[in-house]
Amino acid sequence: METTLDVADIALSRVATAIAEPARARMLCALMDGRARTSTELAAIAGVGPPTASAHLARLTEMALLRRYPQGRHRYYALEDPRVAESLEGLMVIGRGDTPSFVPNTPQRLRFARTCYDHMAGELAVALHDACVGAGWLMPAVDAQSDYRLSEEGERAFLDMGVDVRAVRASRRRFARPCMDWSSRRPHLAGALGAALLDHAIGQEWVSQDLDGRALRLTSRGRRALENRFKIEIPD
Repeated sequence: METTLDVADIALSRVATAIAEPARARMLCALMDGRARTSTELAAIAGVGPPTASAHLARLTEMALLRRYPQGRHRYYALEDPRVAESLEGLMVIGRGDTPSFVPNTPQRLRFARTCYDHMAGELAVALHDACVGAGWLMPAVDAQSDYRLSEEGERAFLDMGVDVRAVRASRRRFARPCMDWSSRRPHLAGALGAALLDHAIGQEWVSQDLDGRALRLTSRGRRALENRFKIEIPD
């Protein structure tokens, strides 16, 4: 008779096996920018033919790692939810090791700022996280639903920026949590608040998003906002 632990072990093994195949791993990483892509696009990214891509995508969908969106003759695929992206980001940290001699080989534009599904990652995101913690805006949470809470000063700061904190709290997902950045090896802000901050940064044109990738570019307007609101100075 299978125990709950046995079932969990089997589920973990199946997910690990699904992710371990290189072509499937490339597909998953390509979808970490939060955009949906067609099976044809993902086949090209993975370097496999359409039939093989279809089999891989079916496996990832069956494992609840991807979600399929039929639209006309096309089938679009996206990550199932933010937890998948955050788990992949964590596995990248483990996969690269954590030694004092670690030197990232990620392209600089991705190391500086990129999307991690629906929140910001990279050096810029780490600086934002550290600024919010250092200012006393983000505080350790008192419950198990999130890892951070906003102080009164932090709530005022986010409201002044135009972030609807009440709507963020109404989300069914965890409010705010640290997510270990695999290129910087330090945490950035994830959860509903991290997603809201990225949406705000894009909406206010603090950053612009690549049309075909995860990289984010800091604008001159964003540079001024970071200096004025977060006391972060980014060299030109």
